[in-house]
Amino acid sequence: MKLLAATLAFVFAAVMGSCVTPDYGRPLPPGAPALLKLKPGEKPPDFAEGFHNRAEILPALDRSIEWFKRPSSAQFFPQEGITFERARDTLLRFRELLVESRSAEEFKRGLAFDFDVYKSAGWNAKGGGLLYTAYCTPILEGSRKKDDTYRYPLYALPPDLVKAKRGDLITLDGAQVTANGGEVLGRRTASGGVETYPSRREIEASAMFEGKGLELVYLRDPLDAFIAHVNGSAFIETPTGESLKFGYSGKNGREYSSLGKALIAGKELKSKDMSLQKIRDWGRNNPSKLADYMARNESYVFFVELDGNPRGSLNVEVEGGRTLATDKVLFPRGGVVFVDTKLKNFSSPDLWFRRFMLDQDTGGAIRTAGRADIYLGIGPEAEQRAGRVMNEGQLYYIFLKEGEGALRAAP
Repeated sequence: MKLLAATLAFVFAAVMGSCVTPDYGRPLPPGAPALLKLKPGEKPPDFAEGFHNRAEILPALDRSIEWFKRPSSAQFFPQEGITFERARDTLLRFRELLVESRSAEEFKRGLAFDFDVYKSAGWNAKGGGLLYTAYCTPILEGSRKKDDTYRYPLYALPPDLVKAKRGDLITLDGAQVTANGGEVLGRRTASGGVETYPSRREIEASAMFEGKGLELVYLRDPLDAFIAHVNGSAFIETPTGESLKFGYSGKNGREYSSLGKALIAGKELKSKDMSLQKIRDWGRNNPSKLADYMARNESYVFFVELDGNPRGSLNVEVEGGRTLATDKVLFPRGGVVFVDTKLKNFSSPDLWFRRFMLDQDTGGAIRTAGRADIYLGIGPEAEQRAGRVMNEGQLYYIFLKEGEGALRAAP
């Protein structure tokens, strides 16, 4: 689930009523920093949650620490002025504080003493906030063999898809940037060149992957396959009782667009009624229209079969409620973040979502400092919750104060 998540926010709710004033998808101006250090007197959020829920944080934190132990992780630094050593030592010291602090106040004092706090530059490059969406791992019905019931495949990564290597100069949003590695450049042609990869509509209309041995599993519903693409992972229950697990392997490099937003714009559904179940109900009565609306999302995702739970772009397992997906062209990988938002569409209109998370995944539909995706877990409940999340908030990063790493964190 190098998700993308794609990203992927579980985007059927990627609409907030009618018109939103801030442009959360706006790219940062050239040369603008993605992280802004809090100014003297600028109050950080209340970090007490970390102490109270440390047992819940530790599994995700330890996966980030394991990633930093891999020699390959060093290639992604420096990022935003953060060195590899500083990013790694931040995790180690943060873990010490979680384990050794005897009270929430002691934990908060340790954070204030040892760490600098930054916030995302946000949609306006000035810390104006960002838009949170969410994604999950749905459980769907499918079969390894195609038949009259199961006809809609998930495909493995095609061999002609070309990805950038770290250090390559690539163009994103009209600007030339240095690749972090893994960005899709296009399709390798017979002559050895690279061309833009076909869109979802072109892929499906031409059946270009049929008979090439790329089919991993067949689903019973085209919307189920689309849902798997949006979330970047899926667990599949088969008629024989087998449980199959698939995660993100790559995408065609085309722009993502929201099915929910398109249906509202087309006056097929109302924003106040938008939900996955509403889309399913509408789609059953309008199958040809549904196919057309899904094809408007040019992004197409490829999968790989998993032994364990879904993995993010760090190739570590993602943790429900503790893994965050961001734009890895902008933000340092694997770090400790603090999400501060209000998820009005959970169980209460006043429920705050304020917690430490780990930046362990990449939002395939997110190429901005004004967006982030919260991973909410596996199964129907996570799917229902993820499909309703679209809320403004702030995103904070913490990093060990410069010069503190050698004193406070063992390598």
